[in-house]
Amino acid sequence: MHTQISEITRQIRERSQSTRDAYLQLIRSQRQQQPNRHQLGCTNLAHVMASADDAEKVILKSGQKANIGIITAYNDMLSAHQPYYRYPELLKAQLYLHGLSAQVAAGVPAMCDGVTQGYAGMELSLFSRDVIALSTAVGLSHQAFDGVLYLGICDKIVPGLLMAALRFGHLPALFIPAGPMPSGISNAEKSKVRQAYASGSASADDLLNSEMAAYHSAGTCTFYGTANSNQMLLEAMGLMLPGAAFVHPQDELRNLFNSAACERMAAIHALASTALPIGELVDEKVIVNALVMLLATGGSTNLTIHWIAVARAAGILINWQDMHALSALVPLLTRIYPNGAADINQFHQAGGVAYVIAQLMDAGLLHADVKTVAGDGLQRYGLYPQLQQNQLVYQSAFNQAADILATHQNPFAKEGGIKCLRGNLGEAIIKISAVEKKHWYVQAPACVFTDQAEVLAAFTRGELNKNCIIVLQFQGPRANGMPELHKLMPALGVLQDRGFKVALLTDGRLSGASGKVPAAIHVTPEAACGGMIAKIRDGDLITLDATKGTLILHNVNLQSREPALAPVAVMGVGREMFNIFRRNAGPANEGAISIQWD
Repeated sequence: MHTQISEITRQIRERSQSTRDAYLQLIRSQRQQQPNRHQLGCTNLAHVMASADDAEKVILKSGQKANIGIITAYNDMLSAHQPYYRYPELLKAQLYLHGLSAQVAAGVPAMCDGVTQGYAGMELSLFSRDVIALSTAVGLSHQAFDGVLYLGICDKIVPGLLMAALRFGHLPALFIPAGPMPSGISNAEKSKVRQAYASGSASADDLLNSEMAAYHSAGTCTFYGTANSNQMLLEAMGLMLPGAAFVHPQDELRNLFNSAACERMAAIHALASTALPIGELVDEKVIVNALVMLLATGGSTNLTIHWIAVARAAGILINWQDMHALSALVPLLTRIYPNGAADINQFHQAGGVAYVIAQLMDAGLLHADVKTVAGDGLQRYGLYPQLQQNQLVYQSAFNQAADILATHQNPFAKEGGIKCLRGNLGEAIIKISAVEKKHWYVQAPACVFTDQAEVLAAFTRGELNKNCIIVLQFQGPRANGMPELHKLMPALGVLQDRGFKVALLTDGRLSGASGKVPAAIHVTPEAACGGMIAKIRDGDLITLDATKGTLILHNVNLQSREPALAPVAVMGVGREMFNIFRRNAGPANEGAISIQWD
């Protein structure tokens, strides 16, 4: 094991000792020696069994058989979640073969950032994660389950499910993906049409046709954004079966994976001799493995917020400096759009998750001695899934595309895909994996805005045709829910292509597909909480240096300058209903958590 990775893990463990001990004490106090439902009174238990068929009632009435909860994020507007429509009944049938019953404990909301991007609904997006966690807790609060299968994929859905799964950490848990949609037009071609539309050389019909050719089928989007980053990390954490993440919904392997998942749940549920509570599976080593995988693959910046919240749910305290320190040690091993031309299907076909995990283990960058839902040890996650004679089998990891996958000895970059920036404006995150190194340093005057629509209007008027750092204030969790600002990227990409030195600086977020324009995001403290970003004015000189990890506002006495006034909060599209989340949201560098653990 790499000595510095071990040292960072040790520091996290030492920092987390009191919160982790309290967490483990909590979940161990909730474990039962009998089926969880049998702590209920007879009337309560009758309600649990009322809608079950006769065969299920025999199991539910039994004092020895496990009942598995299913939490589903199914809806048929989200392409990624549409395949889950029939999953509960199929999983129930498979679990019954192992003598287990199963019930849908809850359906949780699942919104699509691709739909709300740039519109009012995006202001609900971040907080939907905490709503999902709370909704899951409501479903599991019936205390009728001895294990849980989680059906969810996309941006805030997986972090929300995982946060709740860890708060019910006495229950074994297993995540079941549904896979990506088949490849449409290339992501590069899609991006080119977006920039052409932003510059006025493509029509709205051209843009819509391009987008429909990219997003065309059931399954996750094929770029390496937040949804696919979620799946990458779940596999690296051993919370789904090896190789399960990126198999198509219609692939024969998908059904075999689902059957195998039920077989594994039959082996690890709370009443089994080999019970594996998720709260004991997810420890400091597993969290570090997740961060290493995020960095090695150039994954979504959103996860720099979400996995802090996930870790905190298990009593583990991580921060951006941990990620920054790991990034200096972890090489970039993948080129997947937006940090390369390949999509997630091409990545999987080239060798995929198995190859990356095998390389990272070979370099001593992953803790192999961890628990997983597939059994002890991470080694089997370095094997690639195959269909042979209608059976799920595994073979050694391979690399069939050197332009998509690299060895740890000869990586695409010596550093991971994400870094932390620090300076007199606070702390921020930057994704460097898709940014050419010549753009890692930008020194330019500020152009200050408080609304992304104002930025696009200024671009259209030609006012941004210059070297500039776009400063977008009051986009943090407390201000307006920290919406993603990906709609700005085509316009800023046009400015960069025109030869201008341009960057974005904001206390808001970017999509997991953020790409070639350098962006200091998640600036903390945010403007609405007195952050120095609120004191930046038009024309102020700012330096963003991703190589040194610095973010500096020059020649300004920040203490003497008054902060800008926050924009008046806008109501509508349900935003006023989420005021309680905005008022209670923590800072981005602590996970932007708006719910309480203690």
